[in-house]
Amino acid sequence: MNDIRLPILIEPEQLQSILQQPGSVIIDLCKPESYQQAHVPGAIHLDYSQIVTAAPPVMGLVPDIQQLNDLMLQTGISPDSHVIAYDDEGGGKAARLLYTLDIMGHKKYSLLNGGLHAWANEGHPLESTRNAEPASQYQSSMHAQPIASRQYILDHLEDDSIQIIDARTSGEFTGGRKLAVKGGHIPGAINIDWLMLMDRQKNLRLKSNAELWDLLNAHGITPDKTTIVYCQTHHRSALTYIALKHLGFKDVRGYPGSWSDWGNNPDTPVETVTILST
Repeated sequence: MNDIRLPILIEPEQLQSILQQPGSVIIDLCKPESYQQAHVPGAIHLDYSQIVTAAPPVMGLVPDIQQLNDLMLQTGISPDSHVIAYDDEGGGKAARLLYTLDIMGHKKYSLLNGGLHAWANEGHPLESTRNAEPASQYQSSMHAQPIASRQYILDHLEDDSIQIIDARTSGEFTGGRKLAVKGGHIPGAINIDWLMLMDRQKNLRLKSNAELWDLLNAHGITPDKTTIVYCQTHHRSALTYIALKHLGFKDVRGYPGSWSDWGNNPDTPVETVTILST
């Protein structure tokens, strides 16, 4: 198998240049009807529900490792595959898949910048054929480093080497919009709505590196700390996770379950302080 080397964030023209090369697996996390109409040539469809599980009211949890290994087998992903993921919503679903791969210890992955919007709107080839890959061999173990559990966060609330980014809307962050028993945010968290990372003028790509750094600097986020990201279920914040990895942050952790876990637990502290977004 060819050894494909790609950055975490790739542009549509980069993907088009390797469409015919072995060694990559392209995963489409768009809505099923979108996939049926048009997708990147060779892409395998994966429903978002297959990469998360739930224990209501807590949503967005990580499936057990055997389920994940089985999913890799079904999609034709092997330990040597370079996985390229995209969706039709700005990258949250695709980024959650890449976060899941991190948990599995699979480091060869990329996010298609702008997803289907950038690919289709900029004239790259499309197909409507449903693709399938032959089953592969995949056995991995769970890697805890990318995971920030509720207890981990509770244990580090007073730790100056930890910074927490809340990727929800300002209404959710302040508690004005409640999607759990409790409203508000994790104490000390900094609100950077995931939509602030996107450039709507460039087909939902991530903003330029310079713009992303300006955004982070304005909120006091620095790469020398352990950075925890969360939203309601670690769907939106998965894009924040990948964006930070793209910028070179070394220790980034996602909170599976996120506010659906924290906000529904009677023993977790919350803040409801209003802040102004930049």
